[in-house]
Formats: sequence, C-alpha cells, structure tokens
Amino acid sequence: MVRRMGLRPLAGPTSLTAVVRWVAVSELADPTPYLEGDELLLTTGMRLEADISGYVDRLVARGVAGLGFGVGVSHEEVPAALVEAADRTGLPLLEVPRETPFIAIGKAVSELLAAEQYEEITRAFAAQGRLTRAALRPEGMHAVIDRLAKEVGGWAALLDETGEVRHATRGAHTHAVTAELARRSSPSAVPAAMGRRPGSAPPAGTGEEARGGRLPASLALSGPGEHIVVQPLGGGPRPRGFFAVGAEQPFSPVTHTVINAAGSLLTLAVEQGRTHLAAERRIRSAVLELLLAGAADQAHAVLAPLGGRLPEAPLLVLATDAAALDTLETHVFTAILDEDIGVATRWRGENAANVSQAADTGAAVAGRRRATEPMAVVLVPEGAADPVALQVDGPVGISLPSGYDPAALRGALDQARRALDAARSRPAPEPREPGTVRRGDAPGTGRGRVVRFGELAGQGLLALLDSSAAQAFSAALLAPLTEYGSRADLVESLRAYLDCNGHWDAAAQRLGVHRHTLRYRMKRVAELLGRDLDDPGVRAELWLALQAAATPR
Repeated sequence: MVRRMGLRPLAGPTSLTAVVRWVAVSELADPTPYLEGDELLLTTGMRLEADISGYVDRLVARGVAGLGFGVGVSHEEVPAALVEAADRTGLPLLEVPRETPFIAIGKAVSELLAAEQYEEITRAFAAQGRLTRAALRPEGMHAVIDRLAKEVGGWAALLDETGEVRHATRGAHTHAVTAELARRSSPSAVPAAMGRRPGSAPPAGTGEEARGGRLPASLALSGPGEHIVVQPLGGGPRPRGFFAVGAEQPFSPVTHTVINAAGSLLTLAVEQGRTHLAAERRIRSAVLELLLAGAADQAHAVLAPLGGRLPEAPLLVLATDAAALDTLETHVFTAILDEDIGVATRWRGENAANVSQAADTGAAVAGRRRATEPMAVVLVPEGAADPVALQVDGPVGISLPSGYDPAALRGALDQARRALDAARSRPAPEPREPGTVRRGDAPGTGRGRVVRFGELAGQGLLALLDSSAAQAFSAALLAPLTEYGSRADLVESLRAYLDCNGHWDAAAQRLGVHRHTLRYRMKRVAELLGRDLDDPGVRAELWLALQAAATPR
C-alpha cells in the first residue's frame, strides 16, 4: 500500500511490519485521548509547534502504529525535528504527498482489513471442515484432538470429568491443567478467576472464595512461553469431561474459532454417548424387572448383547443414591429403580393386595409416608461388596446374601433399601482420599456411610409382624406427630432420639440442632402422644412404629 499510494518512509523500522487496525485523521496537538492504539494517524501538522518531541512521545505511549505527515499544506516538507523524534522512538513516519487524499489512504486500509478478515474466516471454515472429517473417523474424539493440535500449532488433550487425561498429543503439558482442575473442583479450594495465572489470588470483591468448587465456562492459563485454554464438555450443568489446548504463542481470533468448533464436535460426541448410556440403563432396569418376575433366562438373553453379565449366586444387593451410577456401572451390574414404583409394583408384587389394603387403612389416619427418590441398585458377588462400597461417596445400604429366586431377590432389594435409609440418617464421615481406609474403620466402611442390613437392630422381630398391621399401627400411633403441622420435624427428632438411646448431645448433633432445642421437641412429642418417653416399653413401641413407617408399602 505504501508504494501504491506514493507514501515515502522517513523514519522508524526499515521494514514496515506494524499492525494497523484503523486510520485516524487529527490536527490536535494531543490526539491521544481519542485513539485506542494500532492506528495510522494522518496529520498536516497545522498545530504542530515547538513541542514536537513530546507530541511523538505521546503517540508512542498510546501505541499508535505509525504517523503519516501530509506535505504541501501547512508544511512544504516534513519537519526535521519530527523525523529526528520518530527515529529516536522507533515510530514509523511516512511522507504523504499533496496529491494523495487522506480519505484514499483510509479506503485502502479498510479494503486490506476486509481482505484480511475474509482470509481469516476462510481459514477458520477450512479448519472446521478438517475437524468435522476427523470426528467421522473411527477414532472419534481422539482424532478430533489430534487434528486440533495441528490446527493450533501446539498440543491438545482430552480429560474425563475427574480431570484424568484420556488422550493427549505429543508434547502436551497437562500437569498444569490437571492441577488447576483439581484445585477448582475441591470444595475447600479458592478458585482462580477466569484467565488468571495459576496460583495468583482472586481479585477482591469477586465472591469467588464463597463459591469454591464451581468450574467456569472456560479457563485460560498463561505463563512464560505457554498459553492454555481449557473448556468443559457436555450440555448440562455438570461437565462430562474437558479438553485442553496449548501453544507457545497467544491464540488469535481464528484459533479461538477453531477451538470453539472442536469443543462443539467433542460435546456432540459426549452427548451422543450419554444417549446410548441412557438406553443401556433402561435395558438393565428391564433386566432387573425380569429377574423379579422369575424370568431369569430372558434376563440373561436381554443382557448378553450389551456385553454384561449377572453375578453368580449367592449375591448381595447394594442400594445407593442414583448419582453414584456413573461411578459404578462400568464395573458391576447396576440399575435404576424408583423406590415408590419399585416397592409397590415390583418388589412386593405377590403382596400387592395386602400393600393396597395397608395403604387404605393408613390413609384414614396419616397416609404420609416419607417421600423417596430413585436409587441405584447394584448386584455383586457375596465377597465383592466392600470394594464396590469404597467407590461411593454417598450412603450405601447392603442386603443379606440372596439368590435369584424372585421372592428372595425382592427381599434383598427391600433389605438394601432399608439399610440405605439408615445410612442416609447417619452423619457423613470426615473427607479422605478416594479408596483409603483409616485405622479403626469397620469392614465395609467406604468414603460415604455404609450400613449392612444385618447391623440394623430389631429387623428380625419386625419381619415377624404382618406388614399391613404394623403400618396401620404405626400410622395411628404417630398420627399426632405427623398431623402437627407447625413442627413437621418431630418425627425425625424422635427417630434420632431413640437411635441414640436417649443421649441428648449425640441426637442433637445428628439433627444439627442445640440439645435444648431437642429437649423442647421431645417434651412436645410426649405431650402430643400422651406417653412417657422414659418408659422402656413406650420407647420400644415408638421405635417399632418408626421402623414400620420406614418400611416400603
């Protein structure tokens, strides 16, 4: 453009390589307040007086790309002092002949910028096409990662939701990524601001200290000779994985477009995998229903195409929160059951009439059984319960040994659910490293709370009672508490009080209240029931009533 427009370089670098983002025209003695930087400033020097050196210094400090001086208007030639100041500061200085209009220079720069942007868009589209073709290869996500590294001229890596590297190209510096993800996902960590260097403190007033453990939409890490971008994968609030890209040079807008395109392709692959996984989960739940219906051969036939198998009898049933399914399903047979539907229509199918009758009887008095949530059911060989429970962060209930006879399996499911209810009521243990066991831990103690059905006192006696009669008795006895609307927590307070053998401090700690608050509640319970809670017989009746209320209907 310099030659085409007849411009003559007078000072600055011998090769004009400065980036020009726009052209500005100004005759002000100090135009810098109206500039952003990277402009080619054009002037005729109308107001250029004695302070030429200060004028140039201000332009350089503002980041002006170059100065074009139009001759033949107020000056017949470029002032020598201006040439000297430009040489001293390295500011490119161009002489603009009188016959070259400033607007022509502006149009020429605009055309060049438009051509540059078109070229960038073209390169971005071409890169997206290459990434899409890579996604169609048998290697799938790994091929996209390999192609992405070539497109950015650096490295790329694929990580799972825990931050563990699943695939990386040669030279990938993933240690900083895994360390930062681990720090940010820790509840006690103070997360770094997006785009902040690792290890630096968050800016005051951001509120990040209170949000520990929340990951940003994207993460930028930078250091000497290293620029890294990390993005989560998945369409939901919880990341299904991450991918990281690194290079020595900062990423350009075109590169960011390519990175975002790769993220879309990888997220699509992740979500498609989740769709297949959801279908497999529905099949495994259907397999469990077949087992409960006594159709073991059909259950094996349905499960075989998935490459899964059922454990040999005797087996144990583990019940835990549905959130643990992602952790367990790649190792053992798992299924999701809705506790209300599962108990009423599947687990106790042969006693459906009795259950319905019990429900009708109880409804006249209370009819308010505790709401339940879907849970994960795990079938494992008898000796494999402890290793599986160690993988779960939440509560776990474990049944007694069982076979595949429908009645026995229904009973084991019921036992596991009741043990899970007990585990949910226990306080969570102190945090520990995954898979570790402390000295003094009881067998079966995992990262969460583990309760075996055999550990529940009185279950044998409760099993001797008719479930319909027991639940009707429970509903009638506890009705004054369940109907006491202003204190809906009286039942749970009573349960904690009895479970702790009347120890005020232990029960209050379990409930998370002050012992005086618990004393007040127990006084109110005694008044509503008209019974003495210090009487062992009364305690026994109330405990049986609470256990019957927790039994599936």
